[in-house]
Amino acid sequence: MHNLLTGIVFLLLVSVASATEIERRTANDGQLVMEGIPPIPTALAQSLSRYQNMRSARVSAWSEDSRSIYIKTRFGPVTQLHRVDAPGGARAQLTFEDEPIGEVISQPGGDLLALTRDQDGDEFDQILLLDPNNGLLRNLTNGHALNNRMIWDQQGHRVAYRSTRRNGRSNDIWIQDHTSPATAKLVHKAEDGALWKPIDFSKDGKYLLIQQFISVVDSRIWIKKLPNGPLRLLVGDTDNPAANIATGFDQSDSSVLFVTNQREGAAELATVTLAAEPVVTFIPSVTDWDITQLALSRDRRRGAFITNENSISRLYLFDPTRLKYKQVQKIPLGVISGLIFSPDGKQLGMTLNSARSPNDAWVLDLGRKALSAKKLTRWTFSEVGGQDTGKFSVPLAIQYPSKLQDQERFFSIPAFVYLPPGEGPFPVIIHIHGGPENQFRPGFNSEFQLLIDQLGVAIVAPNIRGSLGYGAGYIALDDGYKREAAVRDIGALLDWIASQPRLDKDRVAVFGASYGGYMALASAYHYGDRIRATVDRFGISNFVTFLENTQDYRQELRRTEYGDERDPEMRAFLESISPLNNVDKINIPLLVVQGRNDPIVPSSESEQLVKALRLRGQTVWYMEAMNEGHGYSRKENRDLYQQATILFLQKFLLPKD
Repeated sequence: MHNLLTGIVFLLLVSVASATEIERRTANDGQLVMEGIPPIPTALAQSLSRYQNMRSARVSAWSEDSRSIYIKTRFGPVTQLHRVDAPGGARAQLTFEDEPIGEVISQPGGDLLALTRDQDGDEFDQILLLDPNNGLLRNLTNGHALNNRMIWDQQGHRVAYRSTRRNGRSNDIWIQDHTSPATAKLVHKAEDGALWKPIDFSKDGKYLLIQQFISVVDSRIWIKKLPNGPLRLLVGDTDNPAANIATGFDQSDSSVLFVTNQREGAAELATVTLAAEPVVTFIPSVTDWDITQLALSRDRRRGAFITNENSISRLYLFDPTRLKYKQVQKIPLGVISGLIFSPDGKQLGMTLNSARSPNDAWVLDLGRKALSAKKLTRWTFSEVGGQDTGKFSVPLAIQYPSKLQDQERFFSIPAFVYLPPGEGPFPVIIHIHGGPENQFRPGFNSEFQLLIDQLGVAIVAPNIRGSLGYGAGYIALDDGYKREAAVRDIGALLDWIASQPRLDKDRVAVFGASYGGYMALASAYHYGDRIRATVDRFGISNFVTFLENTQDYRQELRRTEYGDERDPEMRAFLESISPLNNVDKINIPLLVVQGRNDPIVPSSESEQLVKALRLRGQTVWYMEAMNEGHGYSRKENRDLYQQATILFLQKFLLPKD
């Protein structure tokens, strides 16, 4: 009993001492709280400003006359919508909101733009209508529910969208006339916790194509006769789950085009008829890599798709009538996204970046035939802080061995390595993506270059098991009870780093955000003797509390991936692997970053971790933004996060002792 009381008194003393010793400051009008973080030197902030003033531009929509594009870019604190009328033309700002603009879609046959916006990062998107001719905005939805994934009908009268307004939990589908919120009508009541969203209206507006997303390896396509007809399954089933991603109706409304991995290989094109007994026709690919996006022109006479070939994008034009396709040549090497045809079908807009060029808007002029392309033109030239991006580090694609679940056989983990000039050995940052079903792709990354230039570090970004882009089998290798197999991939990467003469195995830090934050924390307690420091941004510290507290509309989707915490056996397993329950094994400094309004990984995940570590007297720098959610969208907050990160790594990673 004496020993027990002594232990309790010691813990109380540690707690009191920790609380009194931790310096707490605020910045950005009190919206950013920093605990245990030293003041940022003015010289450091000034040295980073050229990186922090880089910009990018993303294609969002076309004007109805097909002469102008709408892009999202930032000139103030957050991203706003702009119009560009010609290649290299001025970016005319159209929105002046306090919050960043999310989705944007243009009205067929009219000038209106439907867009989404949340509040302080809470991700409860509201849909607004913008008249770009006068800048007037009005709400199409209002309230605290999540409303997004909207589409217009082909007449430009109605908008369909996903909403949780009925009960805050279910991802229902609603339709309403654009003239009034009062016309909103529930057309599909989702009772299963899956993500449901509208994809396309038939030409006559009588049918709605609907996507059901159960998990990254199980998604299904449905059709519904409006307004009250039955919901009918077109593609997908329980016994043979596959990723089936719908794009839209064909020109005659007799079939639907979609992307699928039903045949257990790379995701490929397919069509399905709307007959009582649907018939699927596969369009074999010339590549063994996944198709990541399929886009159709408004008249459905043209199509285009992107393949992800070892993280590099290839662009193809597609003829939906003849089901033929052809690769577009002389496209700059990089990552392509956001394909969108002009209303007249004569141009294809896209967003393109590379390791040395930020996201910018490009337009491909099309020929008379469906598979003919003319000239690719860059429409925006985003600022890069006056830097010579030709000197930016270009990543090297590598593979390293890691053990399979049976611990006997090895397989290859793909990764990208960014090196600074010189021979090294360089300190190393391991950057782990989130998701977990995301994929690191070697596009433009100003933060990577900031770290490389300021600290002389190398950065290794692995696509550990569970990542997209390498087949359905690879995605499933970390599901459920196999979660820590992915952590072993970081141990295997540490082994690989130790074998590289240009890398310093004794100076390694691990970064991660969201699920990557969990991976960084798990690495800290599994490999703390081989890691100097960890940066955890809004990461999962306890899978059970995360699943219990993430927003209701996300719970079933996450249980499919991580396991159901309501099952006693799974709950015990999730508790056992959670970093919060292994803080006694974490003996390295941490920088923890969080947004107070995060609906995905609630701020309680970071708060409970920081508290537990401080009770042990562990070094923790903590940053929390009161006006952010799952990530920092405001420039002033991102700037201070990056400045604190440099300071943290200068102190805990760079010293050789």
